Amino acid sequence: MKSTKQFDWKDRVKQKEGNLVSDMGGEKVMMSIQSGKYYNLGSTGGRIWELLSQERSVTDLVDVLASEYEIDADTCHAQVIPFLEHMSREGLIDVVHED
Repeated sequence: MKSTKQFDWKDRVKQKEGNLVSDMGGEKVMMSIQSGKYYNLGSTGGRIWELLSQERSVTDLVDVLASEYEIDADTCHAQVIPFLEHMSREGLIDVVHED
């Protein structure tokens, strides 16, 4: 059974291998080799995916995105967490929950 733990600022996230990603007109489209499902990550989701090519904390991810999109960290966090939760449920990212 997959964890339903909420994401925390200290948690670390990274892309899982086994996904084919293509840039289609500025938006990232991905296919999971494992499930055969397709995902349209959009431009912002595509940027998150790029940033997750290396393991990073949620804090670091939010800091980079907040700076790039010129929004405050709390607003960015509130928008990024549901995206990460969905990617986690779909088995697209690895998550290390820090205590």
